[in-house]
Amino acid sequence: MRHALIFAAGLGERMRPLTDQTPKPLLPAGGKPLIVWHLEKLAAAGVNYVVINTSHLAEQFPDTLGDGSRWGLRIRYAYEGPTPLETGGGMLNALPLLGPEPFIAVSADIHSDYDYAQLPAQPAGLAHLVMVPNPPWHAAGDFVLHQGALHEDGPGERLTFGNIGVYRPELLHGHPPGRFKLLPVYQQAMRLNQLGGERYDGPWHNVGTPQQLDALDRALA
Repeated sequence: MRHALIFAAGLGERMRPLTDQTPKPLLPAGGKPLIVWHLEKLAAAGVNYVVINTSHLAEQFPDTLGDGSRWGLRIRYAYEGPTPLETGGGMLNALPLLGPEPFIAVSADIHSDYDYAQLPAQPAGLAHLVMVPNPPWHAAGDFVLHQGALHEDGPGERLTFGNIGVYRPELLHGHPPGRFKLLPVYQQAMRLNQLGGERYDGPWHNVGTPQQLDALDRALA
């Protein structure tokens, strides 16, 4: 896969007051902005083209990241307007820039040691999601993983979506534009047996609050 999408349009409300002046993906951890960790890893995995969706303080992204050439990448920005379009609307808004082939998508506000080169270039279904063991703050998990497929219920292990995945554009074909989450889209794909997944057990951090950002900064130090 040569193309990727980074979700970076959120308001970062739980991260305030840090996000009053800086968008969450540009907050530093381990000496560099959160989003830069992803750019470096994507480049190392062979990706050469990245779309970053933006909304809150959008002008800071090109000012900070430029055209991506310092990482050997070409970066394009998909502005969603002053109100973020959520994960589904944001992905749909970015599809014209991503092209017809499967692409990697990752949330800017996570950090992990997962190697993006391990992702399947051609997912068996409409998407392939990386699942992680349930963290204490999300003990109930999201979906059940059984023999490489994801389901809402049934036999298998209930895990948490790690906000890393590979998507076919067809996942959203026919969906009207606007503001919507990906969860109902995932649920529809699961009912069609078109959502695959894998378990990842390595380091993984969700960065949603100042306390979580501080914990990641200490871990990286």
